[in-house]
Amino acid sequence: MATRSFAELVDLVARLRDPEGGCPWDRAQDHASLRSYILEEAHELIAAIDRADEDLVAEELGDVLLQVVLHSQIAAEKGAFTIEDVIGSIAAKLVRRHPHVFGDASNDLPSVHRRWEEIKSCENKADVPLPPLLRARKAAGAAKLDGLTPDDLGRLGVTDEERTGARILREIGAAWEKGVDPELALHRVLDRLQGKA
Repeated sequence: MATRSFAELVDLVARLRDPEGGCPWDRAQDHASLRSYILEEAHELIAAIDRADEDLVAEELGDVLLQVVLHSQIAAEKGAFTIEDVIGSIAAKLVRRHPHVFGDASNDLPSVHRRWEEIKSCENKADVPLPPLLRARKAAGAAKLDGLTPDDLGRLGVTDEERTGARILREIGAAWEKGVDPELALHRVLDRLQGKA
């Protein structure tokens, strides 16, 4: 496998975007046009992880990293932000969200989970609409921290539609309590149903 540094990757992407001598396809891209690619690359990474193919995981991680570097280059060209800003932002967030590692906060698991959610809720983040299954998984996890059981979640509905949603939420909460990611579990059973497993 060829060895390259991160700085070389950043330079390669800048060259691809160069108005003189770069790639016409890469130069034509913007944040919006690349949206589907980041989603596709994430799904391909998940598939590689599910196959337990470490070489493929490395390759797919590279594809995800390319998206990060490419978006950063596009932003840098507009004077919005750079790859260094992206790295600085995530490094600061890691320190901020881990006071039990980088500070003197308690490091027992329930405290860590509770504090993680408290810190996230104080951050000024855009209200990003999540896919329903991911939103339900996060809500079930937060409910558990508040002392609610999956059965409690199953009793939330009033109308027939809400009761159906509550039963689904109960199952998602129960899966999460067992350490099972409900989205991955659903993918696996759909693969079996469709003859892929």
